[in-house]
Order: sequence, then C-alpha cells, then structure tokens
Amino acid sequence: MATRDAADQRKPATLDVRTTVNGTIWPGIPGPFVSQLLAMQAQFEAAQWLSSAEILARQMPQLGRLLAHAYDTTAFYRRRLDAVGLSPEQVRGPDQWRRLPLLTRADMQQHQSELISCAVPDAHGPHSQLFTSGSTGRPVMVIGTGVTQLFWNCCTLRDHLWHRRAPGGTLAAIRSLPAGQAPAPDGVTAEDWGPATRGIVHTGPSHTLNISSTVDEQAVWLQQRAPDYLLTYPSNLAALIQHSQAHGWRLPSLREARTFGELLDPRVRRACRRAWNVAVVDMYSSQEVGYIALQCPETENYHVQAENVLVEVVDEQGRACEPGEVGRVVVTALHNFATPLVRYDIGDYAEVGEACPCGRGLPTLRRIMGRARNMAVLPDGRRRWPAVELAGTTDLAEFPPIHQFQLVQRNLSLMEMLLVVHRRLTAMEEDRLRGWVITAVGHPFEVKFIYVDAIPRSPLGKFEDFRCEVETPALEGLNDA
Repeated sequence: MATRDAADQRKPATLDVRTTVNGTIWPGIPGPFVSQLLAMQAQFEAAQWLSSAEILARQMPQLGRLLAHAYDTTAFYRRRLDAVGLSPEQVRGPDQWRRLPLLTRADMQQHQSELISCAVPDAHGPHSQLFTSGSTGRPVMVIGTGVTQLFWNCCTLRDHLWHRRAPGGTLAAIRSLPAGQAPAPDGVTAEDWGPATRGIVHTGPSHTLNISSTVDEQAVWLQQRAPDYLLTYPSNLAALIQHSQAHGWRLPSLREARTFGELLDPRVRRACRRAWNVAVVDMYSSQEVGYIALQCPETENYHVQAENVLVEVVDEQGRACEPGEVGRVVVTALHNFATPLVRYDIGDYAEVGEACPCGRGLPTLRRIMGRARNMAVLPDGRRRWPAVELAGTTDLAEFPPIHQFQLVQRNLSLMEMLLVVHRRLTAMEEDRLRGWVITAVGHPFEVKFIYVDAIPRSPLGKFEDFRCEVETPALEGLNDA
C-alpha cells in the first residue's frame, strides 16, 4: 500500500492503550508513564485549535515561570536581565519580552557553566547531557531533563497521530549514531517504534542503520527490511532516490518518507513522489530544544509546536517578521529548567507563514532555510553521508573550545577542516581530531586543518557544516521532470 485514499485520510487516528490491570482488555488502563503521555496528548489536541492569540496568552505565564527560575538560579540570566533593567515580573507581554537580548552560540560556549541552573526542581526528573553543533558548526552542550524528554515523546506521538501512520507497520531509520552502533550490513532491530508509542499503540518493529554506511549498503538494507516508513536526512533521501533510479529498485511497501535535520529541497519531495509514489513528511527539531515545528497533516506548512517552544522570526534589526518575510529563527524552550534557553538564536532562517487553511491556530513557518548538506564522495565513486554533527558523541568534549568548524572535501583524497578557535590545537589534539574526522566521513582521507577567524554562510544564508567540491550528480539529476 503506497498511498492512502481520501476516506482513509479523514478517519480519526485511534489509540490502542495497553492495559496494566490484570483482567481488563478494553478499554485499556494505562500505567503512570502512558497516563502522562495521554493526558498531555489530550491537551495538545485541544490547544492546536486555539487561536494564535489564545496560544500566546497560554505561553506568556509559562515564559514568566521560566524567566523567574532562570533569574533566580543562573548567574548568566541574573546578570543579563539586570543589564537591561528588567526583572522577571516586569516581562508581561511581547513588548517587554523582545527587550531581552538574544542568546547566541558564542554566549553558550563562553558561559556554559553560568547557564546551568543550580536548583533544578526534583520533579523535572533525571538529567542528561546533549551535545550538538546544530546549524552553525558551533558545538554546544545543554542539560536536558525528564520533562524535556516527555515533551519530545509527546510531539513524536502527535506527529504519528497527525499523519495517521499505521502502527502495525515497519519503521526504518537511517541516521547518525556514534561509531560502531547499528553498523552495516545488519543495523539493529527493536520490537517497537520507541517510548513515544510504547504502551499506547501496538506497533511493528523498527530497524536502524548507521548513516556511516554507504548508499549502496543502505539500498540493500532497505530492500531486505521492506519498511512501511523511512526516516532519514533529506540529502540522504535524495541520494537513495538517485540510486534507486539508476539501479531500478523500489520499495513497494513504503507508505511515507520522513525527513529531519537538514534543509528539505522541494525537488526531493517531488522526486520521491515520482520515484516511489510516496509523500515526504518533514520535521524541524534540534538537540538543544527538541521539536520546533512539525509538518501539517494537510499542507506543507510547518506548525510550530507552541506547547514546547516559543518561536520568533526576526529581521536584522530584531523586529518580528510578517508572513512572507524571511528572518532569523529565535527559540525559547518553555520547559527546560536545567539549561534555560531564553531567546536562543538557533542559527537558522525561516519564512513566516500565513494562517494555515487546516484551521489550526499553531503558528506556521512556510519554509525553513537551515543547514545544507552534501554527500562525501569516496575514491571509488561511492557516496556517504558524513556524520559530522556532535549529537550522540562526547568525543570533542575534551578538546579545547572549538567555536566553529566546517569540513570541506576538496578532492577524492583531501579533506580540509576550517576551525575557529582561541588557540591553535597541539599536534596531539590535531591527531585526535583527525581520527574523529576520518570516522565521521568513513574513509582515511588526508585531513588538513585551516585556522580562520570566521566561517561565513552561503549567499542564501545557509551554513554548510560539510561541503563537497567534487563534482557529483546534482540534485537536478533527480528524475523530477
């Protein structure tokens, strides 16, 4: 089944709650974790139909709580609010909110310890470290909590429900993982789709393959797994489509391709429909703040997950952009009381959308101009997605501060890594970093380090954390005619 008919799309999504009480089958009586998810999901269902003004009115008290906590328990925000003459109690609406300075990646690098709360409420649950280079090539670390993970699971479940995914289907994910995890040719298999659905719906299995595998290896793996749903990065999806067109294979059971982590070019959407007869559903998220926006189930707009984040799109003067205008994405994570992220300039650009015809009041983004990614080209002509982001690894945590980096493949034998640092790395540090690069790209290239003062964005405002200068079949090569 490759597509859904109109009647199927109108059917409400259903939950099949697993009971925890002996002797009951239907309706299922959930356990504590599932009860939290279901209670949150009921609130999500109601909140999405509020007007944008009503949603903002719900966000402002939460922002007040977050700001008061940040002021009381972090040196950074206390100093920052005092500098602009504001107390948390004075921030009562958007006008006062926009007086708060933006939080930059440089701030997070230079003041990391001062940004971490000294008094995280016990009810927020266990803490976890999150490492990311995001869309700017500037590595940062934040602390997440059980609450931020709960919101991640809630948004994941909402995405499944919005797009009416058949839970009995098989999910295949090709994504960045630490070296050695889920390697080709087999990857790893789990019995379900993960904690967001566990105990709520009976799903099929999920299969995961490390993105370090070559496109050839991924193609064989996918044909063997025959998934109903495929989750991967847009650039990797484009490479798989090109490979399938060149070698004549398809995925007849595939219902939907899901993408995340990069800029999704509209040509990839069209090519996927033509090559495999399935739609692409995109999402916008980051390690630091979780889900930012999910694609509307009825249009290609992106709905901001306003229960999880406040998103502002601002111009170069800091003014709020109007629908149709492109500006910088500024995000506030509403529920992270471990590392408060208040007016965080995440490094992406987006176009503000009009009110969505689906009727949801959640704010919309029409386009997201985030990170662009090329594929690395191996000497034998095979292509590989370079896993150069820091999510899932702490390998660089012990290095001297690397403020920004960009990896550039100059030819079939040479990689150059542009580095913005306070001081040059030692020979031992360079050797260690060189090993990390070789692992990330999956081939023993020659690696040279180039120390620079800054790494600019492209003319379109995108930051490319990896750039390939070797001529390869371009995106225009997709069968998109």
